[in-house]
Amino acid sequence: MAREPDKSDAAIALGGAAINMEMRRVRQGASAYRSPRATIPSVTKSPIAMPNAPSFLQRLLGRSDPREGLAPLYNAIVGEGRQPHWYLDGAVPDTIDGRFDMIVAIIALVLIRLEQQNAAQESAWLTELFVDDMDGQLRQEGIGDVVVGKHVGRMMSALGGRISAYRAALQTGTGLDEALRRNLYRGAEVPDAAVAHVEGALRERWVRLGCLSRDALLAGDIG
Repeated sequence: MAREPDKSDAAIALGGAAINMEMRRVRQGASAYRSPRATIPSVTKSPIAMPNAPSFLQRLLGRSDPREGLAPLYNAIVGEGRQPHWYLDGAVPDTIDGRFDMIVAIIALVLIRLEQQNAAQESAWLTELFVDDMDGQLRQEGIGDVVVGKHVGRMMSALGGRISAYRAALQTGTGLDEALRRNLYRGAEVPDAAVAHVEGALRERWVRLGCLSRDALLAGDIG
């Protein structure tokens, strides 16, 4: 008989973020988001005067927290991870762990693309949004301060490992199906057709990401 998941299980995945999948407001003076259904507020601070058609980085400099400028990109990643086809045609488990793994797969592609575009700072900010989202959601699940950092550390380790696995598969053009079986499906028996669906969709997304300019990607367009 299947074991009922507890809070530790939620901590290993993305907690409530895997269910809500929405950006939360950055609390003043803190890194974690606290309002699960609130979007990033509009910036009230007057922007720094810039020439016409300022770069994305210049627009970020007009914000009190530059990470807020990446909220559309993060939301686009989460929104893509919620698409039903991953779970229906791709047989990704529609569970906390499954949704976490699907979002990690997509954010990994975006981070690899940002790496290619020499957007190291923006990549770090996007990763911080991901970490803050997880941190806040874990706390909402009741995970205490003593252990929440340890759980977030596990998730970041999983993200780093999957970036390496997916990067290698994308660069060589082979082995993505095996990487997905190990990481996305966690070794579970999955029909070949389901794995092929996810692999094909991710490869298509990768091609689209490769066609985007740096500014377009950072503004939230993931193809």
